[in-house]
Amino acid sequence: MDHAKWRFIPPHAQNAYMNVALEDVCINAVAEKKSPPIIRFYNWEPSAVIIGYFQSLEQEVNLQACRSDGVDVVRRRTGGGGIYQDVHGGLTYSVVAPDSFFPREIIPSYQRVAEWMITGLKELNIDAQFAPINDIQVHGKKISGNAQTRRKGVILIHGTLLFDVNPEKMFTYLRVPDEKIKDKMIASVKERVIGIKHFGVGSREEGYAALKKGFLHAKEFEEMELTSDELNAAEELVEEKYSLPQWIAQR
Repeated sequence: MDHAKWRFIPPHAQNAYMNVALEDVCINAVAEKKSPPIIRFYNWEPSAVIIGYFQSLEQEVNLQACRSDGVDVVRRRTGGGGIYQDVHGGLTYSVVAPDSFFPREIIPSYQRVAEWMITGLKELNIDAQFAPINDIQVHGKKISGNAQTRRKGVILIHGTLLFDVNPEKMFTYLRVPDEKIKDKMIASVKERVIGIKHFGVGSREEGYAALKKGFLHAKEFEEMELTSDELNAAEELVEEKYSLPQWIAQR
């Protein structure tokens, strides 16, 4: 239903707790019809480790390294694996809409957003393909991963388009099952994952400009920053939930 009017929130940087809380705020705003469906672009400042809802904090994250380097650690509502979001490393987006806007099946709903990204990447002369269940690839290498959740009659699909890839830094903060295979895992990431910087894209701003064209192609939209009410609601959620050890370390 791309003919509906969308709200576009342009790129902005928040800490990890605010970014996760703002996803709740956006879901509530769309569920309560206080906002049109939302496309939001955002960054992580400082760098952050975001673990999936069902993951064990101690098994997945090197907390000592995160603390010493000032890296945020937060648990998100969606499942899947832990990810490291470098302050310079990715272009993050979320799509929040009534679930009637998207197919009921998981893979076709991911494919819908993937097609928007593929359209945007063509602006950068990057030929990408959707790789089910939830990845986007270029020449067989992963360039983007996505996750989704559905509640309150609303679907949230969020993901990252990689700008640059630094697996050594990533595995400083994400634990590996066995330190002896760490070098193999780093080599594997370098072999399987790629960022748009590799294709001559000079800045994240250039990447966001292309993504914006792809995500908003053929849509009616209004560009609208986060409101003070939305930011205040997110700050409350951070204080009451997302920054608390009982949320972050619940598993």
